Amino acid sequence: MSHASQPGLPLDERLPLLGIAAWSGTGKTTLLERLLPCLRDRGLRVAVIKHAHHGFDVDQPGKDSHRLRQAGATPMLVASRHRLALMMETPGQEEADLAQLVEMVRLQAPDLVLVEGFKAWPLPKLELHRPAVGKPLRVAEDPWVRAVASDAPLALPPGVEALDINDLEAVADWVAAWPARWPDERRPRPTPVGEPAP
Repeated sequence: MSHASQPGLPLDERLPLLGIAAWSGTGKTTLLERLLPCLRDRGLRVAVIKHAHHGFDVDQPGKDSHRLRQAGATPMLVASRHRLALMMETPGQEEADLAQLVEMVRLQAPDLVLVEGFKAWPLPKLELHRPAVGKPLRVAEDPWVRAVASDAPLALPPGVEALDINDLEAVADWVAAWPARWPDERRPRPTPVGEPAP
């Protein structure tokens, strides 16, 4: 899906967004799992929106919430003193709507929203890359990539920062600084003169 074909995503100055883009096998969930406590230690409240490429269920058949959702509750919200879960069927929706999901997490007033897996959406991104995975870099085709974290030196376009994917503190520092940079980073990188736009 091209960037131009995505619906509008409001890049609101008050809600910093950062995509985490990587091919399967790069270890993005493992990195996020290690990164989130580092960001919390730096005083940031971070929300994560994750794309799933398949049908999934968070409640179990036979449980009240599952029965009520199957009966037509849209949405079904189940809550206890420890956690809450919002479940909603989205029939006829070809793909998850990131703009709608961002609005849902906005109510929680996070300092930063990390978006995992919505690679084609027009929002600033940190690309994770390991040459051993055998997949191409996306940065050349995606003007929204602001930095690439890799385990090998790479030739990157002007304006794209290089990070060491194995240096967790350095990656955490870069991501923790993102909310302060966000107001000035809400547009794609400029295309160099003479180079066709992606």
